[in-house]
Amino acid sequence: ACKFCSSGTFFKRNLNVDEILVQALLWARYLKEKKLGRLSNIVFMGSGEPFLNYDNVFSAISYLNNPEYFDISYRRISISTIGIIPGIRKMANESNKPNLAISLHFIDDKIRSIMMPGAKKYPLIKLFEAVDYYIEQTNRKVMFEYMLIKGINDSVKDAEKLAFLMKKHLYAVNLIKHNKTGKWETPDTEVINKFKKILRKNKIEVVERYRFN
Repeated sequence: ACKFCSSGTFFKRNLNVDEILVQALLWARYLKEKKLGRLSNIVFMGSGEPFLNYDNVFSAISYLNNPEYFDISYRRISISTIGIIPGIRKMANESNKPNLAISLHFIDDKIRSIMMPGAKKYPLIKLFEAVDYYIEQTNRKVMFEYMLIKGINDSVKDAEKLAFLMKKHLYAVNLIKHNKTGKWETPDTEVINKFKKILRKNKIEVVERYRFN
């Protein structure tokens, strides 16, 4: 129920294992048909929350990893979550662990709970504790996704606060330009560049996700 997410508006129920796998199979066959290589990376994100469908997601991952099926390494499989703490901690204790990405987007609990109602019960301080626990168990980088929305979370002050939070080993930021939906606007390029410059000035690892259309 994230306010800025159009894909979530048609969400009806969790996918089962077969429905998850058929998506991977579709693209695996497409790549083979077009001679574009093999399916090599998987990211669980978009419509819905993977950690609220934990058993089906991890059952699907076991097939994706199995050499007799898709043969995709766990290090090439990522789960993006709004910050479902029990799911993060549970995954950290799995014998085989995918990568972790956090849909952060806001660095204030109050506005985050308004814009991302599903994250309301998981305060940021507890979320970062869970992320650090995952890092302790895996020694892997965690990507924090930050979608820039005009006038909401794209100010210099926001960038400075984010930089402060990200000053930890194995933290990285993925900046995403919001696609206009409803009343939410896309920030100007100048604003995005300034935001990114502040992060880099503070020696934060940051990449910007670009559109393909």
